[in-house]
Amino acid sequence: MAVADPIARLVKELARLPGIGEKTAQRLAFHILEQGAPYADALAAAIAGVVRDVRCCSTCQTLTDKDPCAICADERRDPKTICVVESVPDLVAIERTHEFRGRYHVLHGSLSPLDGVGPSDLRIRELLLRLEKEPADEVVLATNPDVEGEATALYLVKLLRPAGIKVTRLAQGLPMGGDLEYADQVTLARALAGRREL
Repeated sequence: MAVADPIARLVKELARLPGIGEKTAQRLAFHILEQGAPYADALAAAIAGVVRDVRCCSTCQTLTDKDPCAICADERRDPKTICVVESVPDLVAIERTHEFRGRYHVLHGSLSPLDGVGPSDLRIRELLLRLEKEPADEVVLATNPDVEGEATALYLVKLLRPAGIKVTRLAQGLPMGGDLEYADQVTLARALAGRREL
C-alpha cells in the first residue's frame, strides 16, 4: 500500500524502536494520525522533554529529572546497602517488589568482550568512587543470570571484596509455579546450591 511520504517517514522512524516491526510501526503511525494534531503535539513534546530533561543521577546513575534522584534523596532508605543493577528497568523491577529498602547503583550495561563492552564502558568507576566517599556494609549484585551478568558480578566481587565490603548475589533458582521436570540443569543446580532451611 502506497502512503504519503510523511507517513512513510514516521513508519520508518517508529520501526527503529526496539521490539517494533514494520506492521506495528504502521499501526502506530495511523493511530497518531487518527488522534489528530493535539495528540501528536503532546507526544512530540513528551519525546523532546525526555531527551532534554532526563539525565543520570550523580549518585546512583539512574535516569532522573532531579539530581539526586528520588531514591537517593529519600532519607528512609538505607545508604549502607547498595543494589547494583545493569539497567534502569532492572531497578524498576526490584522496586515493584517493595522488598528492597536500600539504595541502587546502575551500571548501564554488563561486561561483554565479544561486543566490545569493557569495565570502562560501564559505571563501575562511579560505584568505586561512591563507596570511597560513603562506605557501604553490603553490596547486592543484581546483574542478570546470563553469561554477561555473571562475568560482571565476578568482576565486581574481585574489586569489592578486598575493600572488606560484604558482597551478596540475588538468589537464583526455580520460578514460582514452575515444574521441576521442565527446569534446565543449570537452574536446578543453582536452586539446590542455594537451598535454605525452613
